[in-house]
Order: sequence, then C-alpha cells, then structure tokens
Amino acid sequence: MKEKLIKVPGPNHPISIERNPARIVVSVAGRLIADTRNALTLREADYPPVQYIPREDVDLSQLKRTDHATYCPYKGDCNYYSVPAGGKKSINAVWTYENPYPAVGQIKGHVAFYPDRVDEIAEQLPTTREPSASGVSMPGDKFGDLT
Repeated sequence: MKEKLIKVPGPNHPISIERNPARIVVSVAGRLIADTRNALTLREADYPPVQYIPREDVDLSQLKRTDHATYCPYKGDCNYYSVPAGGKKSINAVWTYENPYPAVGQIKGHVAFYPDRVDEIAEQLPTTREPSASGVSMPGDKFGDLT
C-alpha cells in the first residue's frame, strides 16, 4: 500500500482554528440536527470557513455512517455520515476527522456539515443583553443559562 503524503500547514497553505462565540444550529427537513455554543471555526487557505461542532452537541441518532471516505494531506482520513431525513440531498452531508493530524488536533471529536446538503447552518451571535430582573431566560437560550 502506498504511504499517504502528510503536509503541515504553513504560509502557502495556512490553517487556523478558533472557538466561535456564536450559537450554531443545523437543521435538515425541519429537524434539529445540531445545536452548540462550542463550535470551532476552521479557516483553511482560500476555502470558506467551516464550523466544527462537538459530537456531544449533535443528535447522532439522526445520522447514518456511510462507506464514503476521503483523505486530506493536512488533516488526515475523513469519514462521512448521511442525514436520512434529508433524502438524496443529505447523502454524505456530514464529515469528521476521527484521528486528525496534530496540526489540527482540536477538531477531534467534532463534525462538520456541507451547507448545500442541509437546510440551514444558522449562526446566532451572542447578545450583550443582561438577564431580566425576573431571571427568565432570554429567547434562543437553549439551556436557560446566559453565561
């Protein structure tokens, strides 16, 4: 078997990963697939930024592992999932690097979604509003905790 080429990000192919302070919500066919305030934004070279969502914030029961696999010399072996509720549009809609290379090790335990294979990837920026005097959660607050 041919050995896989491994590349390290650098000036000619930069990769950066940073925590996204926004709430990210992914939906398919009217179903909530993912909801997180702990996404990582990966920026790679000239590609659009990608939101990597922790697996614990994804409804994995709505995903089905496929046999599709790809390889990235910067990130490693990539595995895919479909979202059956989305039909043909959502085949291989989700990807993950289960054992990413050290340069991008932060994305281990995370999944990402192709924007054109899901209905929506909504990014809700945090507000600076203070909690009400009654202590009632603000709209859009998943767990009733404003921190």
